[in-house]
Amino acid sequence: MDEGGSRIRRRVSLPKRKRPSVGCVFVAPTAAKLERGDEEKKEEEMVAENRRRKTAGVIPVEVQPCLLSDSPDCLVLGSGDTNPDLLRHMPTDRGMGDQHNDSEEDMFGDYDSFTENSFIAQADDLEQKYMQLPEHQKHATDFATENLCSESIKNKLSVTPIGNLTELQTDEHTENQSGCEDVTVEPGADLLYDVPSSQAMYFENLRNSSNDLGDQFMKKRDWKSSSHNTVNEKLPHNCIEQRQQNDESSSKVRTSSDMNRRTSIKDHLKSAMTGNAKAQTPVFSRSKQLKETLLSKEINVAKKTIESSSNDLGPFYSLPSKVRDLYVQLKGIEKLYEWQHTCLTLKSVQERKNLIYSLPTSGGKTLVAEILMLQELLCSRKDVLMILPYVAIVQEKLHMIGEGSRGAILEMTLAKILYTSKTTQIIGMSATLNNVEDLQKFLQAEYYTSQFRPVELKEYLKINDTIYEIDSKAENGMTFSRFLNYKYSDTLKKMDPDHLVALVTEVIPNYSCLVFCPSKKNCENVAEMICKFLSKEYLKHKEKEKCEVIKNLKNIGSGNLCPVLKRTIPFGVAYHHSGLTSDERKLLEEAYSTGVLCLFTCTSTLAAGVNLPARRVILRAPYVAMEFLKRNQYKQMIGRAGRAGIDTIGESILILQEKDKQQVLELITRPLENCYSHLFQEFTKGIQTLFLSLIGLKIATNLDDIYHFMNGTFFGVQQKILLKEKSLWEITVESLRYLTEKGLLQKDTIYKSEEEVQHNFHITKLGRASFKGTIDLAYCDILYRDLKKGLEGLVLESLLHLIYLTTPYDLVSQCNPDWMIYFRQFSQLSPAEQNVAAILGVSESFIGKKASGQAIRKKVDKDVVNRLYLSFVLYSLLKETNIWTVSEKFNMPRGYVQNLLTGAASFSSCVLHFCEELEEFWVYRALLVELTKKLTYCVKAELIPLMEVTGVLEGRAKQLYSAGYKSLTHLANANPEVLIRTIDHLSRRQAKQIVSSAKMLLHEKAEALQEEVEELLRLPSDFPGAVASSTDEA
Repeated sequence: MDEGGSRIRRRVSLPKRKRPSVGCVFVAPTAAKLERGDEEKKEEEMVAENRRRKTAGVIPVEVQPCLLSDSPDCLVLGSGDTNPDLLRHMPTDRGMGDQHNDSEEDMFGDYDSFTENSFIAQADDLEQKYMQLPEHQKHATDFATENLCSESIKNKLSVTPIGNLTELQTDEHTENQSGCEDVTVEPGADLLYDVPSSQAMYFENLRNSSNDLGDQFMKKRDWKSSSHNTVNEKLPHNCIEQRQQNDESSSKVRTSSDMNRRTSIKDHLKSAMTGNAKAQTPVFSRSKQLKETLLSKEINVAKKTIESSSNDLGPFYSLPSKVRDLYVQLKGIEKLYEWQHTCLTLKSVQERKNLIYSLPTSGGKTLVAEILMLQELLCSRKDVLMILPYVAIVQEKLHMIGEGSRGAILEMTLAKILYTSKTTQIIGMSATLNNVEDLQKFLQAEYYTSQFRPVELKEYLKINDTIYEIDSKAENGMTFSRFLNYKYSDTLKKMDPDHLVALVTEVIPNYSCLVFCPSKKNCENVAEMICKFLSKEYLKHKEKEKCEVIKNLKNIGSGNLCPVLKRTIPFGVAYHHSGLTSDERKLLEEAYSTGVLCLFTCTSTLAAGVNLPARRVILRAPYVAMEFLKRNQYKQMIGRAGRAGIDTIGESILILQEKDKQQVLELITRPLENCYSHLFQEFTKGIQTLFLSLIGLKIATNLDDIYHFMNGTFFGVQQKILLKEKSLWEITVESLRYLTEKGLLQKDTIYKSEEEVQHNFHITKLGRASFKGTIDLAYCDILYRDLKKGLEGLVLESLLHLIYLTTPYDLVSQCNPDWMIYFRQFSQLSPAEQNVAAILGVSESFIGKKASGQAIRKKVDKDVVNRLYLSFVLYSLLKETNIWTVSEKFNMPRGYVQNLLTGAASFSSCVLHFCEELEEFWVYRALLVELTKKLTYCVKAELIPLMEVTGVLEGRAKQLYSAGYKSLTHLANANPEVLIRTIDHLSRRQAKQIVSSAKMLLHEKAEALQEEVEELLRLPSDFPGAVASSTDEA
C-alpha cells in the first residue's frame, strides 16, 4: 500500500449463504415489537472516537480482545407483533479500552512521538527479532479473532473487523520455546480489529505477499486451506470492491526475497499514524465514556469467559448488561416477573434440555423466549431457525400442532430435528395446552406451567340487558353483576339489539376495545353501525392523527380508500380481517397500538395472530362463522383483555341468546380441547410428504428406519388413540407402496439371508422434482400432465398460458366465479388468449350459457374453468399492477386478490424448481424465472430491480425511479442525506437502510460472479495428467 494513499477505507463484510448449525429450537408465540433507539450515530464519529488509545512500555505486548458487532446474522424477522429490530439493537460489544482523552488532543495519547522508546520502535525491534528465529513459522502467534458471534457466523460473513488500536498491556512472563521474547496475544484477540484503516490495509497486503510475516499479524488456524475475501468501501458512501486472495505458493518461498519484498513496519506505521492524527476527534460526554468503559470491561470479562468454555457473558441471565439496558430503553421492562426468573433459571434450561412452558395469554411468555434466543445467539454462538408466522427460534404456537396442515408441517419439522440432532434444544410455549403429557413424550421435554397473569381478567356473560360474572364456585357457573344503564331509542334498539353501542362507549375513546364478530361482513356492518350512534365528540379525539391515518391509507392504496374505513376512522373505529391488504392491516394495527384508533371489529384470526390487547374484549356471538365456539378459541379471544403496564383490569363479555345459554355454560367450564396429530388426516401433506422428504434427504431410506422414525413422531406417540383399524406398521407400508405406485419412489429389495430381507427406497426423478418443488402430492400428477400438455402448444404471445400453469391448485376449490364478469372478461380476450382457453377446453359459449343461467349438457372440467378464472384475475393484475382496480373489476376483496397474487408467486417458484429437476421441461425454466419476478413484485418491469431492496415497496420504488435512481448500483452509491432531501417522507433511518441493503445485494451479486470466475479458472479435478504431475512433484 503506498504511503501516499491517504484515503480512509473500511472493510465491508460479504454475507455468505451457508448457515451454521442450529443450536436451539423454539415453538412459541411472538414478542412485542421493539422500536429502534438512539443508535443512529454516524459511523465516522464512532471511528474517530475509537481511535483514542493509550500504550504501555515494552514488549512483549498483550492486546485486549475486541468483539464483532452489528452482524446481520443477529436479525430475526417475523410477522404480527414480532420484533424485526431486536437483535440489531444488541450490544455493540466493541472493546473500547480505557478512554482518557476527552478533547481534541493528540490522538497518540502517551506515545513518545517517533523516538527510540516509542511503540513503533518497539514493534520494529520485535519484528527484527522475530524474523531471526530459525523456526519462526512454527511459533508464529495466532491472532485470529474469536467473537461473541459464533465462528461459523463469522466465516459466513467473511468478516475482518477493523476499528481502533485497543489498550496495550505488558506481559512480562511470556517467552517462546527458544528463550527469546515473543509476542503474546490473549486468545480471541485480533490485532487488526482496532488498527486504523490505513494500517490495516498495509497488514492485509503484507500478509498476502508473504506468509512468514503475514502469520505474525493475522494468521488463521487453517490458513492454507482457506481464502480470505474482503470488500473495501470508500467513505462516506462510495463502494469499492476489492477481492484479495492468499497465494498458497508464496508459503513455499524461503529466500531473501521475502525481506526485499517487505517494507519496514516502522515506516508504514509512521506514515499511517501521521495521517490519522490529522483526523478530528469529536467531544463526547464524560458519562458516556464511563458507560462505554464499563461495557468494555464487561466485554473483556465475557471474552475470557468464552475462552474458559463458559456461556456466561454477563449479569443479565448470562447476557451483557447492555441487553437489559435496551429492554428498559425500548420496552420499558425494568424487572422480570417472578415466574420468568424461575423459568429462566430452571435446571432443565441451564442444562439445555427440551422444555415446554404454558401460561395464560399476556403472561409474558415471549420475553422469556427472546432472552433464551439471545443466549443461544450470543452465548452459545449458534444460528437461529424461524418458522413463520410466529417467531422465536422455531416459533409457532405449540397448540397449533393439532391444527390441520399447519400442524402436520410443524410436527414433521420438529420430528426431523429430534431424529437428526441430539444437541438442538427445543423450547415450546403456549397459552392453551391440555394433553401436555403426549407433547412431553414427543418432544422429550420437561414441563413448566403457571397461572400468572399480570392484569386480572374478569369474564362476563350478557343475556338481553343483564350482565353476569362467570364464577366457577357458583351453582350454575355465573352470578348476577349488573343491568346495562343506557338509554336506547326505538331506532337504536332495532339497529343494535345486542347493546354493542352501550358496551363499547363504557370504555372508548380513553381505553381500547375489541369486538369479535362471526364473519368478515359482520365486522364491517358492526363498525358502521356503532359509528352511526356515536356522538360528534368522538370526532375530536386525536383528530389530527386520524386524518394522518386516512392520508396514509390513501397513499398505500394509490389514492384508493375503502368507503367503510373512510366513514369509521374519524370516530376511532376500524374493521380488521383478511379482506384488508397486508399494508392496510399493518397501518391500522400501528394506529390501534398508539391509541389513535380505540375500537376494532375483527374476526377470530386476530386473536391467534396479532398481539393487540384491549381493556375490554366483546364476543359478538359464541360462533366462528357457522361453528360453535371451541374452548381454545374462547380462551385466545378473551386473553386479549388487559394490557400489562396500562390497565389494572381486563374484561371480557360474551353476548349470547337464551337458546345458547346451556352450551355456553358448558363451554366456560369444560377443559381445553386435546391436541392431536394431523399427520394421518392430512394424508398427502402429511405422511406421504414426510416419507418423500425423509428418503430425498436420506434421513431414513429403508422400511425399518422409516418405521422407527414414525414411532418418534407425535402421531407415533398417539397411535393407540388415533389408529383403530390399522397399525402404524401397516400405515407405513401402505404409504410407501402408494408412493412407489405413483412413480415417486423406487423400491429395492435386498436379501441379506434366507430369513432377513431389507427393503430400501430411493427417490425417482419425478419424486425429486415434487420434493424439491414442495409440490402437494395430491397435485403432482396433475401438474406434470398440465406441463406436458403445455409443451404441445405453449402460447407465448401473451402471459396468460404461463399464468394458468402457475395458478395454485389449492385455491381453485375456493373459487366461485361471477359468471357475468367471467363472460365479460372472456369476450375481451385477444385471438391468442382465446386460443389458450380453447387448448384448455373452455369455450365462450359455455361461459355465456353459465352467465345466462341456461342448462349445459356438455361436460366441462369445473376445476379447469375455475382455475382459468383465477388466471384472468392474475393476468389483469400484471397488466394493471393495481390491486384496487382488479378487486373492483372482479368484485373480490382486495385482501383475497393480494393473497392470490402471493400464492401464485410462491407456486410459480415451486413449479420452476419442479421443472429444473426434469430435463423434458427445460423450456419452462427461463420463462418461469421472469414470471416469478413479475408475480412477486407486480410492478412495471423497470421497478423490479429497485423492489429487491429491503424497505422499498411500489410507491417508494416509483419515487426513487422518478428521482433518477433507476438501478441497484444507483442506490448502492447514493448518499443517504441526498436521498432524504430528494425523496418525500423518507426518514434518515429508512434512507440508510435502503443504501445498506443495496450495497449488500450488490456485494452478493459481485461475489456470485467472482465465484463463477473462480470456478471457470479452476483446474478440473479430472484433468488428464493431473494425477501423474502431482506424483512427480511428490
